Amino acid sequence: MIIIDGYNLLHASGIFGDERGLRGFEQSRNALLNHLLELLGPEADRTLVVFDATHAPDGLPARLMHGRMRVWFAREYPDADSLIEEVLEDQPAGNRVVVSSDRRLQAAARRCRATPVGSDEWLKGRRAALRAARRPQETKPPEPGPGDVEAWKRYFGV
Repeated sequence: MIIIDGYNLLHASGIFGDERGLRGFEQSRNALLNHLLELLGPEADRTLVVFDATHAPDGLPARLMHGRMRVWFAREYPDADSLIEEVLEDQPAGNRVVVSSDRRLQAAARRCRATPVGSDEWLKGRRAALRAARRPQETKPPEPGPGDVEAWKRYFGV
């Protein structure tokens, strides 16, 4: 499971909406979530993004799906960190990654035997992996057959 501190990653990503205020937060969140779907690929199915509820849009449920990714707003918590800590305590130990540069969450991840990864570091690694996956694979041309060699010899007058 990948647990992402939403606003912490948003700040690290530099993805921001054009507008200011609540509409700007909504645009920025959606842009980040769309970017995450691209970066995560199939891992989006096992990803939870948690945002502070301070900037949650009116009428938006506390929990929703964005593509294949779960998104929670910490409406009944003082902040997203508190909700993430609760998720860590409730989930069985195993292959869990917490993406946040927040020291409090990194300490909580270690305490609950999860792997903490700073937001900048995580983004850098994911973006590099995505670029590598998109890069055309270099393939060696097939070995020339006997007819090909003879054709080239005739062409060059050898």
